[in-house]
Amino acid sequence: MHPSHSRREFLRHLGISAAAVPFVLNLPSLGFADEQRRKQRLVVLFSPNGVVPGTFWPDEVGDKFALKESCQPLEPFKNRTLFLKGVGDKVRGDGDSHMRGIGCLLTGVELFPGNILGGCTEHPAGWSRGLSIDQELKGYLQKSPETRTRFGSLEFGVGVPERADTWTRMVYSGPNKPVTPINSPYQMLTRLYSNTKHQQSLKSILDGLKEDFDKLESMVSANDRRVLEEHATFVREFELELKAAKVEEAAKSVPVLTPGVKDSLENMPQLSKMQIDLLVNSFIADFSRIATLQYNHSTSDATMPWINVAGRHHDLSHKPDSDLETQKQLTQVDRWYCEQLAYLAQRLSDTPEPGGPGSLLDNTLIVWTNELGQGNSHTLDNIPWVLVGGGLDFKMGRSLRYSDLPHNRLLLSLAHGFGHRIERFGNSNYCGDGPLPALT
Repeated sequence: MHPSHSRREFLRHLGISAAAVPFVLNLPSLGFADEQRRKQRLVVLFSPNGVVPGTFWPDEVGDKFALKESCQPLEPFKNRTLFLKGVGDKVRGDGDSHMRGIGCLLTGVELFPGNILGGCTEHPAGWSRGLSIDQELKGYLQKSPETRTRFGSLEFGVGVPERADTWTRMVYSGPNKPVTPINSPYQMLTRLYSNTKHQQSLKSILDGLKEDFDKLESMVSANDRRVLEEHATFVREFELELKAAKVEEAAKSVPVLTPGVKDSLENMPQLSKMQIDLLVNSFIADFSRIATLQYNHSTSDATMPWINVAGRHHDLSHKPDSDLETQKQLTQVDRWYCEQLAYLAQRLSDTPEPGGPGSLLDNTLIVWTNELGQGNSHTLDNIPWVLVGGGLDFKMGRSLRYSDLPHNRLLLSLAHGFGHRIERFGNSNYCGDGPLPALT
């Protein structure tokens, strides 16, 4: 099959567009898939304002444990889930607990001094002093041709405010360099499938992808043909939604109601599904192996009428444990976020690994976390860490309990799981004896 040409040269001879190349290279029946080295992926999923500990953490330790109400949506994935209780954020310094909770969550290092006031107390702070673990891993993977991808990492948002401050950003590409997540699925779709800006409409890109898939249909196996068809259907559905949501340039000064899904809190369930579908699709195409999915922000005041929670989340999270009705509502909120995690896990589990055995979930680790351990105490102890999937070969299907260990050691564990053998990450004082024990 054209042995004198490279893989990409061969595809150019076929007239395959650049937008389709990363996806096509993963089809095993074309002989392009790299089956020598397993693909590993990481997704960090963030939800805000702490959890209700009594309805969140399993009572048992070990592999014989029961899921509490907040986490029951994970029942189908119980044997692929790992609870890590007793891992806290020890980073102190500038900022209140919400600010340090989100700003130090993935960086493991202090915030710079600044003039942004805390949400619950008057403790100003600035941006983080270091990069986040997802960006550290992005840099590590991008150094090697075998693991390099088009984007390196993708940052998805659902309900994240446009305003940029310490409460709203958790990803950092370096000191003082917050990364803004993309809230709009339509904008994310354009980023994924457009190589040029303002030169070609998204419609023509999607049309080109469909033509590329038609060219390859007779050359691939039946299994790969099904994947091609699913991929083509997926991008076509988004094209139709994009058309519905489009507002003519000339009418932008006048508010226009469109049939598309607006970027608003009341549309969080629809936006969440669209973003998760795009995230999974980006993994199928090998656009990236690192992703973050951030819901709202620390101190989020989102309401959730679709689960009959009319109160503002942050206000509710301040209520005492003795307010049983409020704790019930907060449990519903935690459960809804867990349902999003479960949907992501299901999509990954249902999707075959392109070019390799098993599913995407077999090669992906999802990390669900939060800026606080509990909202009404603003504690940074017992930060929620729930891991789902098989991407880093941790021993799953367990509930572990640690003795108040710093979360820097978990961040080191994530790096080591990718083969990135760093000895310190973030504040070195909290790296202790290295990665967390008992994960493998």
